[in-house]
Amino acid sequence: MDLAYLLTPVITWTAVGPIKFLINSAKARRWAFNLVGNGGFPSNHSAVVSSMATLIALREGIGHPAFGVAVTLCFIVVIDANSLRQHVGRQAAAINRLAKGDDGKSGAHTWLRERMGHTVVEIIGGLCTGIAIGHLVHAFFGR
Repeated sequence: MDLAYLLTPVITWTAVGPIKFLINSAKARRWAFNLVGNGGFPSNHSAVVSSMATLIALREGIGHPAFGVAVTLCFIVVIDANSLRQHVGRQAAAINRLAKGDDGKSGAHTWLRERMGHTVVEIIGGLCTGIAIGHLVHAFFGR
């Protein structure tokens, strides 16, 4: 088994997390521990799937069926990150507003996380980061 295929998503996820934390902290002008997780620049999910697609393209070629599967998965993840998860965040915001409006406080309501999806810029940042990491893994592990 080629370890590069196993390590690429782990390396990507591990690299993008601190990048996202530092960028969010710089934007918020404080340590942004509460912004770690879903959302933010760059998109972890987009980076992971694009790094794998890049590695497969570099190692197997774009004509290989695995590359087609990887690109398909990449499209599904990007669409999910941009549209579906943003709608979930909007619904959470509406539920939070409704719960707060019932009695003027939200004591009985567990506050729902509102920041869920990614903007197009965050997704593009994730795709570019993933492509770069895919190239680095390919160069480091060779063939």
